[in-house]
Amino acid sequence: MTIQKATLGGGCFWCLEATFQSLKGVRSVVSGYAGGQRANPTYQQVCTGATGHAEVVQIEFDEALIDFATLLGVFFAIHDPSTPDRQGADVGTQYRSVIFHHGEEQRAIAESVIARLTADGIWPHPIVTQVAPAPIFYPAEDEHQNYYRLHPRQGYCQAVVAPKLAKLRAGFRDLLNE
Repeated sequence: MTIQKATLGGGCFWCLEATFQSLKGVRSVVSGYAGGQRANPTYQQVCTGATGHAEVVQIEFDEALIDFATLLGVFFAIHDPSTPDRQGADVGTQYRSVIFHHGEEQRAIAESVIARLTADGIWPHPIVTQVAPAPIFYPAEDEHQNYYRLHPRQGYCQAVVAPKLAKLRAGFRDLLNE
C-alpha cells in the first residue's frame, strides 16, 4: 500500500470533500486552507479573500487503488476550471482552481492532464487552474469537516453539493465506494 497526498482547490471545500470521500482508495479527506500568507487562518479570515488562501481539501489516497491522474479526472469533472477566482456564486481568490502538487511527478501529471483537457476543448474558455508546490496546509475548523455528511439537507448542500455528487455518480460509478 502506497499512501499519497493530493491538495486540491476548486471552489467551496464542502463540495470537494463530499466528492472525494465517495471514491474507492481515498483514505481521508480534510477540508482546509493553503496558499496564503497568514499562519493558522480562520474561515472568517479566508472568506474575506485578504489572506490569499484557497479553500482546499487534502486527500490521502492509496495509489494502488486510485492514482493521481484519476483523482484529477474527477476534480476537473466536478468544477469549472475556466473561471478565475469563481465557482458558481462563490467568488473570490479563496475559490480559485488550484492543484498544489506534492512533488515533481504530481506536477508533471497535473500539467499533462491540463494539456489534454485543453486540447480536447471541453470548456469554452482556457483552463486557469494553477499548479504550484504544496504549501503549508491548515485544516479548517471542526464544523467544516464532513460537512455534507452531517448537513445533507442544508440549503447550500442541496443546491450545490448534491448536484456535484449526482454528476460524480453518473460519470464515475466504477470509482465509487457504494
